[in-house]
Amino acid sequence: MSEKISLKEAERKVFRTTFQDGLWDVLIGCFLLQFVIAPYLSPSLGDFWSSAVFLPFWALVFGVIWLLRKYVVTPRVGVVKFGPARKTRMIKFNVVMLITSTVALILGLVASLSWASMIGMVYPAVFGLITLVGFSIAAYFLDFSRLYAYGILIALAPFAGEWLYVNMKVPHHGFPVTFGFVSATSIFIGLGMFFRFLRAYPIPTNGIFSNG
Repeated sequence: MSEKISLKEAERKVFRTTFQDGLWDVLIGCFLLQFVIAPYLSPSLGDFWSSAVFLPFWALVFGVIWLLRKYVVTPRVGVVKFGPARKTRMIKFNVVMLITSTVALILGLVASLSWASMIGMVYPAVFGLITLVGFSIAAYFLDFSRLYAYGILIALAPFAGEWLYVNMKVPHHGFPVTFGFVSATSIFIGLGMFFRFLRAYPIPTNGIFSNG
């Protein structure tokens, strides 16, 4: 029994190292740049295209991160095959996130159709709730504890932005300021972790290895 527990804990620790290179933090920060830049593009492009123009940018960022993981990260930590329990956990995660994303999409469509009526703190409350639920689910299933903190920061950003908009007349409901702070925080943390990862895990002399 103790051996099974130790193996399970070892697998959990190995799985958690997936998020210790900081690249997912960078990806989250780059995704949040939409909320920083899109408000300035919306007057000329419209709400839809001011968001759609970010799709190529996200694809580029994701591609770069994929290449870094394949050619920089993997040679340092190797490739691990996880057991049935971890695979089942990931299946549950995908199902729950699919349901959560569907609900978020529906709520987003409702919000876009009734934007004028969703004044004050109503929209930030809806956005914050969706963000907290989504990030908390991901943090739990992925053992990615920093997602809890990011979820809280992102959920609070619209509230802080609305306060800046009402009390200090910051344009665009304060989104460029509040989301800019969260985005920069996530990106800088990710880059810091990535460079620390490179120092901590030099490339093995015997090349890529495989466990499991």
